[in-house]
Amino acid sequence: MRAMGLDVGERTIGVAVSDPTWLIAQGVKTIDRTKIESDLEELQRLVQEYEVGVLVVGRPLHLNGRMSAQAWRIDKFVALLEQRLGLPVERQDERLSTVAAERALIEGGVSRKDRKKVIDKQAATWFLQNWLDGHKDMRPA
Repeated sequence: MRAMGLDVGERTIGVAVSDPTWLIAQGVKTIDRTKIESDLEELQRLVQEYEVGVLVVGRPLHLNGRMSAQAWRIDKFVALLEQRLGLPVERQDERLSTVAAERALIEGGVSRKDRKKVIDKQAATWFLQNWLDGHKDMRPA
């Protein structure tokens, strides 16, 4: 069983998965959003492909900790995910995840054009890894 991280935006969804032992998060893809039904179908396909048992969805809070407008929209999306997939959904604070991902890509010498293509996937990887590190006691045996 793996954990899957989702960085849900208005235009894209960054997707990352853990290894089966929940030690390492790895970026999988960036989904270009179209219709809600198409988004859910693609996520369902990925959940089945990677044998996912828990979803970790980034929650974009303001720096002061208050919910942003996007966080409210994501909560509605999470309700649809839970209903459709029947999996537990954890919410992970994603403040500064995009900044951290951007820095790592810049340090890795990735061009601005190429960073734009993978930033959401990298952000999902970053906060999924943080979630995994904080849930060592839940790791599969």
